[in-house]
Amino acid sequence: MSECDTCANFYIDEDGDEICDVELDEDEYARYLSSHPKKCPYYQDSDDYKIVRHQA
Repeated sequence: MSECDTCANFYIDEDGDEICDVELDEDEYARYLSSHPKKCPYYQDSDDYKIVRHQA
């Protein structure tokens, strides 16, 4: 399981293509590709219950 599988910005379209739904302009996209981040800066946890479990 990759980090993308639990990201709120990640989905699989009806053709089966994996898509990251973060809108980047051309410069931002080039910076993202050249930086090779270890952790995606656009990752958002899709687990809505994470905060609730933390409060319990």
